[in-house]
Amino acid sequence: MSRHWRPPLALVLGGALAGTLALSFAGLVALRYLGPAVGFRAAAAGLALGISAGTAGLGWLLLRLLLRPVKALEAYALAQETGVPAPVPAHFGTRETAATALRVIAMAEALRDREATIRAYTDHVTHELKTPVAAIRAATELLEDGGALGPEDARLLSEIEGARVQLEAQLAALRGAAQAREARHLGQSRLADLVEGLGSEFPGLEIETVGATLSLPLAAEGLRIALVQLLRNAAEQGATRVTLVARPSEAGPTLEIADNGAGIAAGNAARVFDPFFTTRRETGGTGMGLAIVRNLLTAHQAEITLRSARPARFLIVFDRPLTG
Repeated sequence: MSRHWRPPLALVLGGALAGTLALSFAGLVALRYLGPAVGFRAAAAGLALGISAGTAGLGWLLLRLLLRPVKALEAYALAQETGVPAPVPAHFGTRETAATALRVIAMAEALRDREATIRAYTDHVTHELKTPVAAIRAATELLEDGGALGPEDARLLSEIEGARVQLEAQLAALRGAAQAREARHLGQSRLADLVEGLGSEFPGLEIETVGATLSLPLAAEGLRIALVQLLRNAAEQGATRVTLVARPSEAGPTLEIADNGAGIAAGNAARVFDPFFTTRRETGGTGMGLAIVRNLLTAHQAEITLRSARPARFLIVFDRPLTG
């Protein structure tokens, strides 16, 4: 931000109002004295041109000091939202708009740095663990190929291999959770665009929809990721029917997902969105599915909650899009 003087907002608005009043008053006075001298028609025409020019000058000043900085900040915020590189706004206008712009820019940079830190940490952890995991795999394969293992040794080796597989799955889920916060699925989609493909992917589930033509503020690929995980959970709990209900509301569109499966134990309901929490670890569950769904939805200004544990019923509330 440059150090040249910036007028306060009160001075700009007060000056614009005072200037408008002064132009009107000066016009009346000028018409009173010029009218008899040059004729009222000529005086009125000249004064109209002068007042119009003065008003245009005041309007230009307001556009420069108020509208231009606001538009520049809006363009910068949109670029940050969509991930497109954009320069910092060069026009700040008044002291108040300059302070607001700098706070918004600082907030955007802090959020970007925070996401970059999380992603870098995740990449570092997963990268560093690849080598020992690969070593464990090589060792178990070598021991299996060598044979001559007793029952206890074979059981222990099987447990080691299972732990290795579980560790690889957890690392993959951790990367998926980080990517879910970073990916941008901007756009609109409808249940009608996805239900046929979901039915093919989950042939054992009867998928019913209500409000299938309602537009939801999430691109089809992002909505599909969330629904696939929720439908997979329903199928694993023995569900045969899932109902998807999209409704408009004052807060924004909502999407309810309900199934007729065994549901979630009451003691586990409060932890279903916790990373790495799972009741199916022995069958390969990572406990990251719903955490990834929550991360993805949070990154797109939506919230998912568990409204009922048995039977399971989830509610997604999308914030109303920011439009003028």
